Amino acid sequence: MALDLVILPCLSDNYTYLIHNTATGATAVVDVPDAAPILDALKTRGWQLTDVLLTHHHWDHIDGLPALLEGLPTRPAIWGAAADAHRLPPLDHALTEGDTPEICGERVQIIDMSGHTVGHIAFHFPASHFLFSGDSLMVMGCGRLFEGTPAQMWASLCKTDALPGKTLLFSGHEYTASNIRFALSLEPDNPQLIFEEQRVKDLLSEGCPSIPTTLARERKTNPFLRAPDPDMKAALGMPSAASVDVFTEIRARKDKF
Repeated sequence: MALDLVILPCLSDNYTYLIHNTATGATAVVDVPDAAPILDALKTRGWQLTDVLLTHHHWDHIDGLPALLEGLPTRPAIWGAAADAHRLPPLDHALTEGDTPEICGERVQIIDMSGHTVGHIAFHFPASHFLFSGDSLMVMGCGRLFEGTPAQMWASLCKTDALPGKTLLFSGHEYTASNIRFALSLEPDNPQLIFEEQRVKDLLSEGCPSIPTTLARERKTNPFLRAPDPDMKAALGMPSAASVDVFTEIRARKDKF
Protein backbone atom coordinates (compact mmCIF):
# COMPACT_ATOMS: atom_id res chain seq x y z
CA MET A 1 0.00 0.00 0.00
CA ALA A 2 1.28 3.45 -0.92
CA LEU A 3 -0.07 6.66 0.53
CA ASP A 4 -0.33 9.80 -1.58
CA LEU A 5 0.99 12.97 0.05
CA VAL A 6 0.30 16.60 -0.82
CA ILE A 7 2.25 19.52 0.64
CA LEU A 8 0.16 22.68 1.09
CA PRO A 9 1.71 26.06 1.99
CA CYS A 10 -0.37 28.06 4.47
CA LEU A 11 -0.19 31.53 6.03
CA SER A 12 3.25 33.11 5.60
CA ASP A 13 5.52 30.10 6.10
CA ASN A 14 3.49 27.17 7.49
CA TYR A 15 2.94 23.82 5.84
CA THR A 16 0.05 21.43 6.19
CA TYR A 17 -0.03 17.96 4.66
CA LEU A 18 -2.74 15.80 3.13
CA ILE A 19 -2.26 12.02 3.33
CA HIS A 20 -4.52 9.89 1.11
CA ASN A 21 -5.10 6.16 0.83
CA THR A 22 -6.11 5.51 -2.78
CA ALA A 23 -7.53 2.08 -1.94
CA THR A 24 -9.89 3.16 0.85
CA GLY A 25 -10.34 6.87 0.15
CA ALA A 26 -9.30 7.76 3.70
CA THR A 27 -7.63 11.18 3.88
CA ALA A 28 -5.88 12.86 6.80
CA VAL A 29 -4.54 16.37 7.28
CA VAL A 30 -1.61 17.19 9.57
CA ASP A 31 -2.25 20.47 11.42
CA VAL A 32 -4.67 23.13 10.23
CA PRO A 33 -3.10 26.61 10.01
CA ASP A 34 -5.76 27.77 7.52
CA ALA A 35 -8.84 26.09 6.10
CA ALA A 36 -8.94 27.50 2.56
CA PRO A 37 -5.91 25.70 1.04
CA ILE A 38 -7.07 22.40 2.53
CA LEU A 39 -10.65 22.73 1.32
CA ASP A 40 -9.45 23.74 -2.15
CA ALA A 41 -7.08 20.77 -2.37
CA LEU A 42 -9.76 18.33 -1.21
CA LYS A 43 -12.25 19.67 -3.74
CA THR A 44 -9.74 19.60 -6.59
CA ARG A 45 -8.88 15.96 -5.91
CA GLY A 46 -12.34 14.78 -4.92
CA TRP A 47 -11.09 13.56 -1.55
CA GLN A 48 -13.12 13.38 1.64
CA LEU A 49 -11.31 14.27 4.84
CA THR A 50 -11.57 11.50 7.43
CA ASP A 51 -8.92 12.48 10.00
CA VAL A 52 -7.25 15.56 11.46
CA LEU A 53 -3.84 15.06 13.13
CA LEU A 54 -2.69 17.83 15.48
CA THR A 55 0.94 18.01 16.61
CA HIS A 56 0.52 20.78 19.20
CA HIS A 57 -1.72 23.61 20.33
CA HIS A 58 -0.08 26.73 18.84
CA TRP A 59 -2.51 28.95 16.98
CA ASP A 60 -0.79 28.57 13.61
CA HIS A 61 -1.42 24.81 13.74
CA ILE A 62 -5.06 24.73 14.91
CA ASP A 63 -6.80 28.04 14.19
CA GLY A 64 -8.06 26.95 10.79
CA LEU A 65 -9.94 23.97 12.21
CA PRO A 66 -13.35 25.60 12.90
CA ALA A 67 -13.62 26.91 9.34
CA LEU A 68 -12.37 23.59 7.98
CA LEU A 69 -15.05 21.66 9.85
CA GLU A 70 -17.72 24.09 8.64
CA GLY A 71 -16.64 23.50 5.05
CA LEU A 72 -16.77 19.70 5.17
CA PRO A 73 -19.81 17.51 4.42
CA THR A 74 -18.96 15.11 7.26
CA ARG A 75 -16.94 15.61 10.42
CA PRO A 76 -13.49 13.94 10.48
CA ALA A 77 -11.99 12.30 13.57
CA ILE A 78 -9.62 14.59 15.43
CA TRP A 79 -6.40 13.17 16.90
CA GLY A 80 -4.02 14.89 19.31
CA ALA A 81 -1.99 14.50 22.46
CA ALA A 82 -3.75 13.56 25.67
CA ALA A 83 -1.22 15.74 27.54
CA ASP A 84 -2.23 18.74 25.42
CA ALA A 85 -5.96 18.04 25.25
CA HIS A 86 -6.82 20.98 27.52
CA ARG A 87 -5.34 23.36 24.93
CA LEU A 88 -6.42 21.60 21.75
CA PRO A 89 -9.82 21.54 20.05
CA PRO A 90 -12.04 18.71 21.35
CA LEU A 91 -10.38 15.40 20.51
CA ASP A 92 -11.97 12.16 19.37
CA HIS A 93 -8.71 10.30 20.03
CA ALA A 94 -6.33 11.41 22.80
CA LEU A 95 -2.88 9.95 22.18
CA THR A 96 0.16 9.12 24.29
CA GLU A 97 3.65 8.03 23.32
CA GLY A 98 3.76 4.42 22.22
CA ASP A 99 0.22 4.37 20.84
CA THR A 100 -0.06 2.81 17.39
CA PRO A 101 -3.44 3.79 15.96
CA GLU A 102 -4.43 2.95 12.41
CA ILE A 103 -4.78 6.09 10.30
CA CYS A 104 -5.34 6.01 6.53
CA GLY A 105 -4.93 2.25 6.67
CA GLU A 106 -1.44 2.37 8.20
CA ARG A 107 -0.23 1.79 11.75
CA VAL A 108 1.16 5.07 13.05
CA GLN A 109 3.69 5.46 15.85
CA ILE A 110 3.03 8.32 18.26
CA ILE A 111 6.20 9.97 19.60
CA ASP A 112 6.27 12.48 22.46
CA MET A 113 8.42 15.33 21.12
CA SER A 114 8.03 17.79 24.00
CA GLY A 115 10.34 20.79 24.11
CA HIS A 116 8.88 23.40 21.78
CA THR A 117 5.75 22.84 23.84
CA VAL A 118 5.00 20.30 26.55
CA GLY A 119 2.70 17.70 25.04
CA HIS A 120 3.95 18.13 21.47
CA ILE A 121 3.72 14.87 19.50
CA ALA A 122 4.98 13.59 16.16
CA PHE A 123 3.21 11.14 13.85
CA HIS A 124 5.47 8.47 12.32
CA PHE A 125 4.11 6.38 9.43
CA PRO A 126 6.78 3.63 9.34
CA ALA A 127 5.51 1.77 6.27
CA SER A 128 5.44 4.97 4.21
CA HIS A 129 8.60 6.38 5.87
CA PHE A 130 6.86 9.64 6.83
CA LEU A 131 7.61 11.62 10.00
CA PHE A 132 5.38 14.60 10.71
CA SER A 133 7.29 16.46 13.40
CA GLY A 134 5.39 19.74 13.67
CA ASP A 135 7.65 22.33 15.28
CA SER A 136 9.92 19.93 17.18
CA LEU A 137 12.53 18.62 14.73
CA MET A 138 12.69 21.07 11.83
CA VAL A 139 14.60 20.70 8.59
CA MET A 140 18.11 21.89 9.54
CA GLY A 141 16.84 23.08 12.92
CA CYS A 142 14.54 22.55 15.87
CA GLY A 143 11.73 24.54 17.41
CA ARG A 144 12.29 27.31 19.91
CA LEU A 145 11.82 26.16 23.50
CA PHE A 146 8.68 27.99 24.57
CA GLU A 147 7.84 25.57 27.37
CA GLY A 148 10.26 22.66 27.63
CA THR A 149 13.87 22.58 28.79
CA PRO A 150 16.94 21.98 26.62
CA ALA A 151 17.33 18.55 28.22
CA GLN A 152 13.73 17.73 27.38
CA MET A 153 14.09 18.78 23.75
CA TRP A 154 17.38 16.94 23.39
CA ALA A 155 15.75 13.76 24.73
CA SER A 156 12.93 14.22 22.21
CA LEU A 157 15.30 14.66 19.29
CA CYS A 158 17.28 11.59 20.34
CA LYS A 159 14.16 9.49 19.83
CA THR A 160 14.56 9.96 16.09
CA ASP A 161 17.83 7.99 16.28
CA ALA A 162 15.76 4.81 16.23
CA LEU A 163 14.09 5.70 12.92
CA PRO A 164 15.50 4.62 9.54
CA GLY A 165 17.69 7.08 7.67
CA LYS A 166 15.34 7.01 4.66
CA THR A 167 12.50 8.41 6.78
CA LEU A 168 11.16 11.58 5.19
CA LEU A 169 10.93 14.55 7.55
CA PHE A 170 7.93 16.86 7.17
CA SER A 171 8.09 19.79 9.58
CA GLY A 172 5.67 22.62 10.16
CA HIS A 173 7.41 25.61 8.58
CA GLU A 174 9.58 26.74 5.69
CA TYR A 175 12.53 27.80 7.84
CA THR A 176 15.26 25.86 6.05
CA ALA A 177 17.13 28.76 4.44
CA SER A 178 17.48 30.66 7.71
CA ASN A 179 18.38 27.45 9.55
CA ILE A 180 21.19 26.81 7.08
CA ARG A 181 22.50 30.35 7.55
CA PHE A 182 22.69 29.68 11.27
CA ALA A 183 24.41 26.32 10.75
CA LEU A 184 27.01 28.04 8.55
CA SER A 185 27.63 30.62 11.28
CA LEU A 186 28.89 27.72 13.41
CA GLU A 187 30.83 25.94 10.66
CA PRO A 188 31.38 28.34 7.74
CA ASP A 189 33.71 25.98 5.90
CA ASN A 190 31.59 22.83 6.21
CA PRO A 191 31.29 21.54 2.61
CA GLN A 192 28.04 19.67 3.28
CA LEU A 193 26.40 22.84 4.59
CA ILE A 194 27.66 24.84 1.62
CA PHE A 195 26.17 22.23 -0.71
CA GLU A 196 22.86 22.24 1.20
CA GLU A 197 22.67 26.02 1.06
CA GLN A 198 22.86 25.99 -2.73
CA ARG A 199 20.49 23.03 -3.05
CA VAL A 200 17.85 24.77 -0.95
CA LYS A 201 18.34 28.09 -2.73
CA ASP A 202 17.70 26.33 -6.04
CA LEU A 203 14.53 24.66 -4.73
CA LEU A 204 13.09 27.84 -3.28
CA SER A 205 13.96 29.90 -6.38
CA GLU A 206 11.91 27.42 -8.43
CA GLY A 207 8.95 27.80 -6.08
CA CYS A 208 9.46 24.33 -4.58
CA PRO A 209 9.41 23.58 -0.86
CA SER A 210 12.66 22.57 0.81
CA ILE A 211 10.62 19.88 2.59
CA PRO A 212 10.83 16.92 2.88
CA THR A 213 14.35 15.81 3.55
CA THR A 214 15.62 12.52 4.93
CA LEU A 215 16.72 11.82 8.46
CA ALA A 216 20.00 10.55 6.99
CA ARG A 217 20.67 14.00 5.54
CA GLU A 218 19.58 15.71 8.75
CA ARG A 219 21.98 13.61 10.81
CA LYS A 220 24.85 14.92 8.69
CA THR A 221 23.83 18.58 8.50
CA ASN A 222 21.37 19.60 11.25
CA PRO A 223 23.50 21.23 13.98
CA PHE A 224 21.04 20.27 16.71
CA LEU A 225 21.21 16.58 15.83
CA ARG A 226 24.98 16.85 15.58
CA ALA A 227 25.51 17.83 19.23
CA PRO A 228 27.46 14.55 19.86
CA ASP A 229 29.68 15.11 16.78
CA PRO A 230 33.33 15.84 17.71
CA ASP A 231 33.55 18.32 14.82
CA MET A 232 30.58 20.27 16.16
CA LYS A 233 31.96 20.22 19.69
CA ALA A 234 35.28 21.52 18.37
CA ALA A 235 33.56 24.29 16.42
CA LEU A 236 31.89 25.44 19.62
CA GLY A 237 35.02 25.11 21.73
CA MET A 238 33.37 22.37 23.80
CA PRO A 239 35.45 19.27 22.95
CA SER A 240 34.73 17.39 26.19
CA ALA A 241 31.19 18.56 26.87
CA ALA A 242 28.19 16.28 27.19
CA SER A 243 25.91 16.21 24.17
CA VAL A 244 23.02 17.80 26.06
CA ASP A 245 25.26 20.72 27.02
CA VAL A 246 26.37 21.15 23.42
CA PHE A 247 22.73 21.12 22.32
CA THR A 248 21.92 23.72 24.98
CA GLU A 249 24.69 25.99 23.67
CA ILE A 250 23.54 25.60 20.06
CA ARG A 251 19.95 26.43 21.01
CA ALA A 252 21.08 29.48 22.98
CA ARG A 253 23.09 30.74 20.01
CA LYS A 254 20.18 30.18 17.64
CA ASP A 255 17.89 32.19 19.92
CA LYS A 256 20.28 35.15 19.54
CA PHE A 257 20.99 34.67 15.81
